[in-house]
Amino acid sequence: MEKIKNLTKNIIKNENLPHILLILIGAILLFIPAFHSNIWFDESYSVGIVNHSFGEIWTIGSYDVHPILYYWMLKIINVIFGANIIAYRIFSVLGIIVLGILGLTHIKKDFGKKTGLLFTFFSFFLPVMLNYALEIRMYSWTIVFVTLMAIYLNRFIKQKDFKNLLLFGIFSLASCYMHYYALITAGIINLGLIIYVIRKKDKFEKNIIKKFIVVEAMQVILYLPWIAVFIGQALRVGKGFWITIEFPQILIDIINFQFKGNLSQTIPTIFASLLYIYFLYIIIKNIKKKENIKEGIVPLAIYVIVIIIVALVSRISPILYARYLFTITGLLIFAISYFLAKENNKFIIGIICGAVIIMSLMNLISVKEENYDKSNAEPVNYLKENLQPDDVILYSNINNGGVIAALINTNKQYFLNLENWSIEEAYKAYSPQMEVAGTIEEAIKNAKGRIFLIDTGDLSLYNKMKESGNYKEISIEKFETKYKGYTYNIIILEK
Repeated sequence: MEKIKNLTKNIIKNENLPHILLILIGAILLFIPAFHSNIWFDESYSVGIVNHSFGEIWTIGSYDVHPILYYWMLKIINVIFGANIIAYRIFSVLGIIVLGILGLTHIKKDFGKKTGLLFTFFSFFLPVMLNYALEIRMYSWTIVFVTLMAIYLNRFIKQKDFKNLLLFGIFSLASCYMHYYALITAGIINLGLIIYVIRKKDKFEKNIIKKFIVVEAMQVILYLPWIAVFIGQALRVGKGFWITIEFPQILIDIINFQFKGNLSQTIPTIFASLLYIYFLYIIIKNIKKKENIKEGIVPLAIYVIVIIIVALVSRISPILYARYLFTITGLLIFAISYFLAKENNKFIIGIICGAVIIMSLMNLISVKEENYDKSNAEPVNYLKENLQPDDVILYSNINNGGVIAALINTNKQYFLNLENWSIEEAYKAYSPQMEVAGTIEEAIKNAKGRIFLIDTGDLSLYNKMKESGNYKEISIEKFETKYKGYTYNIIILEK
């Protein structure tokens, strides 16, 4: 009993207790809306591709627009837990929890208690963190790897030792295999580090310089297998990509991205604009005081440079998309935490953090209502109740069609590639239940049972089928899901 009392006293006295409580509260916040089995198109691709082998993931993923490390990681979850959507989602949540923990284990140690606590706070409470913590996509783990790359870059520069150099190289390479925004970030950081080592070579031991050359070379060598794939993907993107850039909306999206979540854009945009102006004031003030603030400026500069590079590339092919900024948001979170920690006015810090908490809780309510709405399960449940073994499923919109392909594997399905996109290889992620067909006739020529059309709100596919007059309509049911606002018109036809 005495030992328990002493242990309790030690925990209470532990200076890390507020930080640990913040992590626990943040984790609870993320888990509240996480236990649902809804998916949207991007998630359906993740769910579909991990049903294949590691080798097939490489082959199929090479025709996607992202690298494949995340899919391999998710495949491990698939092997352990089976095709379990909630397990996939929890895996994503764990990425953001790890990011928040870095504030205690790494940021606090390197930059002080205040910066570490703020880093953990923003990692959990920026509204955007909740949204992407729940995505069955590569975002939550990419932000972890990019942040760790930056952390070990800083430690290597300070300590000039092999351990931190090696860890930097590992997380740099991992970032490159997670997302192309992370690849750009790693490229900027490695180039900057090479220049730094050349300029400061007298401060490094010769042995460390040799090891640095080896680590840099190994990164290149280990990324070479994906270079050809990357070039192929870049060429396909250059021929046409789904992203469109609209001004000034893209600028608004970039400004408010981390603060918006599911909220309407007005308040997050105003708040973010004022916050950035305030941090510019802090930066200028510290420069005038001749304070050394390079540690805060460098990650912020990298974040901005990535946006500039992507914007320039987008003049050729549009790849500037606010969602992708999540992968490098750890750099921005650190910069915000670093400069806010230099503010001695507790009232201002309280106002900023309080406003973030309010927006975060508003976002949580919205996300929770969206994720747990009963409408989300209705279209899939309807199909499961009405499909017979010989029935065929047909769709020409891959958004709701991909969801059905990932969740229904009992019946043959066809995606009608009416716009002749080059997606046959990429959509093998949904095989064997789904195939790509060029025409309606090709898709249903061997159909023995009924035809289930998965149509959108405009009934475009249904109208095409009616033009032929060769089909009898049995029923039509409309479903509107709250999750991602998808519309499913499910029409049952007979030949």
